Amino acid sequence: MPEVKCNVANCVYWAEGNNCHADAILVEVDQHANENYDMSASGNFVDDALHKDKAEHVAETCCHTFRAKH
Repeated sequence: MPEVKCNVANCVYWAEGNNCHADAILVEVDQHANENYDMSASGNFVDDALHKDKAEHVAETCCHTFRAKH
């Protein structure tokens, strides 16, 4: 898996060195920022997460893998 950096330290997947330790990452366009996508236990995306969109700029994207630490 490629190295994925993350600066959101209150995410359950955040690890030392600002690394993301999630098994899978979902980056989405802002238009779908409020969607709640499901992942299977194997880390595969299901249902509505299996679509394709286009973004012109990085500011139009967001990470759906984030889960807050409790």
